[in-house]
Amino acid sequence: MVSLSWNNESLYIAYNSVDSKIIGSNQKKDSKIFSTDDLVEIFIDADGNGQDYIELGVNAFSTNYDMLLKCISSNCGGWKTSMIYDIEGLETASKITAEGFTTEIKIPFSSLEKIQNGNFKKPIAGTKWKGNAFRIDYGNTTEYLALQPYKSLKFGFHQPQEFAVFEFVE
Repeated sequence: MVSLSWNNESLYIAYNSVDSKIIGSNQKKDSKIFSTDDLVEIFIDADGNGQDYIELGVNAFSTNYDMLLKCISSNCGGWKTSMIYDIEGLETASKITAEGFTTEIKIPFSSLEKIQNGNFKKPIAGTKWKGNAFRIDYGNTTEYLALQPYKSLKFGFHQPQEFAVFEFVE
């Protein structure tokens, strides 16, 4: 389960992940935990053009990564990724529970506005962004969950043309 909220300064995301066998460990920031650890992710494409967006992931041990993705092919099946990018003021925390783990994320809007060609602007009521939220579970079998499931898995999770619409409401 995932919930999103916001105020004038930040976007807040909270996940509750049911998991009977948590895979992963505490690692250094920007480790490639997306291929090894149970985690939650959010992709955000503020202008919805599918050309530049961010990916942020957090595992059950609070390790996180943030990266920029830029389309480099005509149908956006090819991506240039950069883990050099850091969301300034990003806060993440996970807590292991009897049922799995919970994760809380705070993303300051001011840090997103600095992304070149991302067209991120501080939202107001009625602003719409595109994005998706994910959960990867590497337990006994690997399970991928998405807030908005895709019609095709041709490019894995990287299908910005099929992202959900996030509308900022009061």
